[in-house]
Amino acid sequence: MVAAAALMLDYILNVAVGISAGVGALVSAVPSLHPHILALCLSILGLITVVNLRGVRESGVVLAFPTYIFLACMGSVLVLGLLRVATSGGSPIPRAPLPSPSATLVPASAWLLVRAFASGCTAMTGVEAVSNAVQAFRKPTVKNARLTLGALVLLLSLLLIGIATLTRAYGIVATSPDSPSYQSVLSQLAAAVVGRGWLYYVTIGSTLAILALSANTSFAGFPRLCRLLAQDDYLPHAFATVGRRLVYSIGIVFLAVVAGALLIVFGGITDRLIPLFAVGALLAFTMSQWGMVKHYGLMTDRRGKGKRSVNLVGAVTTGAALAVVLAAKFTDGAWITLVLIGGMIWLFLRVKRHYRFIERLTHAGEPLDVENLHAPVAIVPLTAWSKVTAKALRFALTMSDDVRALHISIDEEEERKVCAEWRRHVELPLAGTDRAVPRLDTIRSPYRRLSGPLLTFLLRTQHDHPEQTVAVIIPELVEAKWYQFFLHNQKAAALKMALLLRGGSRVVVVSVPWYTDEPEEPR
Repeated sequence: MVAAAALMLDYILNVAVGISAGVGALVSAVPSLHPHILALCLSILGLITVVNLRGVRESGVVLAFPTYIFLACMGSVLVLGLLRVATSGGSPIPRAPLPSPSATLVPASAWLLVRAFASGCTAMTGVEAVSNAVQAFRKPTVKNARLTLGALVLLLSLLLIGIATLTRAYGIVATSPDSPSYQSVLSQLAAAVVGRGWLYYVTIGSTLAILALSANTSFAGFPRLCRLLAQDDYLPHAFATVGRRLVYSIGIVFLAVVAGALLIVFGGITDRLIPLFAVGALLAFTMSQWGMVKHYGLMTDRRGKGKRSVNLVGAVTTGAALAVVLAAKFTDGAWITLVLIGGMIWLFLRVKRHYRFIERLTHAGEPLDVENLHAPVAIVPLTAWSKVTAKALRFALTMSDDVRALHISIDEEEERKVCAEWRRHVELPLAGTDRAVPRLDTIRSPYRRLSGPLLTFLLRTQHDHPEQTVAVIIPELVEAKWYQFFLHNQKAAALKMALLLRGGSRVVVVSVPWYTDEPEEPR
């Protein structure tokens, strides 16, 4: 449960951090957008959510293009920068002015290096998305996933080495994201190497795209993780339901809502989200590594022992990084991650407990009981005589001889009108037949309440007929167009909700729909 909660939180924070970092790159190039950071973050989040709700194949096509553009632009910047470093004797001249170092710089120390290493470990997040989504690859899935993971690690290593080398050579320093003159490291690097020309803006644009769309790894992995938990009854079963576009829509929407809430709370600033992100990522890595240590510990051959040693080193390394981040960033927000993980574990256990309770409650080990079966008392709520009411009443007559219509009136004139229509359209036509005539009951409700008088009437009916079920037949108008839904008061839906919650175990609710494009019933 700890690993699942940490991984879920890692996915959520990856969305928030990726989008906020992308917007940070944008405002570095266009400082006038700095006051609109949060609005930009939420807009990008909404766009990514819509793309993922369209389906995995469509989102993959959308994400491929900016990825290639980013690699081409960033690769060009790094190659040009390294050439200039080599031809200038290691001291290149920046093509654009760079921010001056802050006066708060401190000398390097062992603790500073350890903190830097721990923060750098959080960059590993996203790599595990390849392993989590092996089944989404084309066949042969395992081979393609391995090739993808290998290419990803190689590209990340080359980018990291190039950026670190040029940052040192050009004397680039970090700036405060709260400052209107904020400049990200990549923005300073691109400006220093190529100036603020077209290549700079294409590079920043591709950086924005790749950082913001890096959240797509979470939109791919988070719904699958939720599905696994839902299948084991630790999350609501709706998370395991595939939507119309063959994606887990509930998981995608939930991820977007929670990530959006985090962006709002922390103002879309990356530095404020990093402490939470680091704890979730490193805890997930540590738990997964220890899990693999235990797995390979069951293998006695040399290959299993070798893999166990590799995972043991990984677990110790990420565990040490986690301890450093907790110690260094606890008061900066790392404690929030621990609270959230604890709350998620509590939620998992409560959901599991509920499903176990329902399973015990509904389990039926005995054969079907067919003794003492009686036709129900059918009650049809009636507002006025109409085709909608007539269809519900006809259905009620097919299931019981004891049919009653109930009209809840607000004044005497309305009551007289309904009674007159009832005599003309129901009592007189059925008087000469062998069918029992339904009875009309009226209740005065001067305060225009519907559910209260109806529930009182049902209690009295159940008391008078202790051996019978009470079936409430609700006439319901169903509009042909979705927007017509808002033109009606939806009393039927409100009545159904009240009856299901407060009607009692002997009350059965039946909805009889009448469609606005429904043809006339044959006589």
